[in-house]
Amino acid sequence: MIRKMNSLSQEKLGDAVGVTFQQVQKYEKGTNRVGASRLQQIATVLDVDVGVFFADAPSTNQTSKATGTFDLFKTSEGVRIARAVAKIQDPLVRQKLAELVEATVALVGDEKAA
Repeated sequence: MIRKMNSLSQEKLGDAVGVTFQQVQKYEKGTNRVGASRLQQIATVLDVDVGVFFADAPSTNQTSKATGTFDLFKTSEGVRIARAVAKIQDPLVRQKLAELVEATVALVGDEKAA
């Protein structure tokens, strides 16, 4: 998801961290495990904190509240929305957009319950 948000191909990510694009595919599918040093390299290339890869991992005390946070980015529409919103410079406009989306979700949720 983060790779796609950065418009980075599997091949370019692989080149940047010294693996083949097939290896990147295996990492993304969960077929192969990613070592800590490689994960740090990937985070650096993607310009994110390595902790973002553990957002859905359970904490030592309780299940992470972030579970499901990134579900939006599993769809092409979600990625498009996130890219568009990221381009909005004005924080007030982003806040109002978030309120609009929340109100829409509340409305749609009410319609489905009826």
